Amino acid sequence: MGMARDMAAVALLLMLSAIVGAGSAAEEAFDVRKHLSTVTRYGAGKDVANNAYVPSSVPDGCTPIHLNLVARHGTRSPTKKRMRELENLASHIQELVKDAEEKNLAQIVPAWLRGWTSPWKGKVKGGELISKGEDELYDLGIRIRERFPELFSQDYHPDMYTLKATQNFRKKQEPAVDKLKEPILDEITGAIASRYKLNFTRQDTSSLWFLCKQEASLLDITNQACALFNPDEMALLEWTDDLEVFILKGYGKALNYRMGVPLLKDVVQSMEEAIQANEEKHPPGSYEKARLRFAHAETVVPFSCLLGLFLEGSEFQQIQREQPLPLPPKPPHNRNWMGSIVAPFSGNNMLVLYSCPANLSNKYYVQVLHNEHPTPMPGCGGADSCPFEVFKEKIAAPHLKHDYDALCNVKADQVELSSGNSKLSALYHWLFPSGINEPGSHGNEL
Repeated sequence: MGMARDMAAVALLLMLSAIVGAGSAAEEAFDVRKHLSTVTRYGAGKDVANNAYVPSSVPDGCTPIHLNLVARHGTRSPTKKRMRELENLASHIQELVKDAEEKNLAQIVPAWLRGWTSPWKGKVKGGELISKGEDELYDLGIRIRERFPELFSQDYHPDMYTLKATQNFRKKQEPAVDKLKEPILDEITGAIASRYKLNFTRQDTSSLWFLCKQEASLLDITNQACALFNPDEMALLEWTDDLEVFILKGYGKALNYRMGVPLLKDVVQSMEEAIQANEEKHPPGSYEKARLRFAHAETVVPFSCLLGLFLEGSEFQQIQREQPLPLPPKPPHNRNWMGSIVAPFSGNNMLVLYSCPANLSNKYYVQVLHNEHPTPMPGCGGADSCPFEVFKEKIAAPHLKHDYDALCNVKADQVELSSGNSKLSALYHWLFPSGINEPGSHGNEL
């Protein structure tokens, strides 16, 4: 009887060890650097695979003749406004720590919080590309050249390689988005306040999550601010950031991506010009081989939406009818829309135009690469490539029917445009002026 009890006890201990070990493994497997929404560094987000998708292949014998790139800037430092936020956080944290010490609760307070100051304290400038961000874009350029040697075999000339870049654009936050975030922030604020016996506020939690993202992405520090949260809490905070991107820049409003129509028009036009040059057998060096654009998430995200990327089920038909889409599902449910994949630092879309042998029924194909990976497009039947004419008909045409100037100059009683949206329209006019020279168009550099 005693031996049976001993065996049962051993079995129970083994089961408990397995459960605890599984929990520890799950926490260890959660790498917060891959879950920072649009603050995710390119190296952490670009290779997150969609294992359910098998890339299609461009027909044999096809060769690339033109490339369109739309890329976000690389990893950058916090803006001056967010630096001030972190300095305010540092001051409040020291007040909380002092209060905990007076209540003899200091032993529970994480050691790093005592005397903590912002790593960006005293910095005069903000929002600048850091060396990691420079490396991301440089390495991206090297990989593109190696992947498409046919397009980049000649020395640089502006007629062959068109370059465009924007600077210093931001879109104003909306109170409605903050309201959506509040229940999650309040829940997590209560949890960490109880855990560390510090009277954190909702603003503290928001600022600590921002600090976590900056530390993890820019400094590779994950054992300070990020360690205040458990994986479930970080997943929820990431989801709130993804909601913000979805609502303000993505599928949350049709206006967000309709404002990218000039960019889509410019992309299609560049491919038509490349086809014409190929058909007329223009000599090498006399026509454009690549159109390279570097901008902000406010450009990359709407363009991804115009292509129909990261949709669920039948949502492609909904966006073409400009119907509102439901918000991305809340964790622990899986979702396609993740800022760390849609628009990490240096996130990008490439549209590669291929010329194919005459014996094929379609002579020109378009392939879409998102963050350098073939990515399915619902308009191409769920494939990452399809004939150019199919791309134009199924993906581009439903959006290109809109008149851009009419869209962005409607009367206030029809659509109320915020100052942020007005800036965005000016940005698109400046960045993609080709074919948009109607009266009233803007040429201002933002």
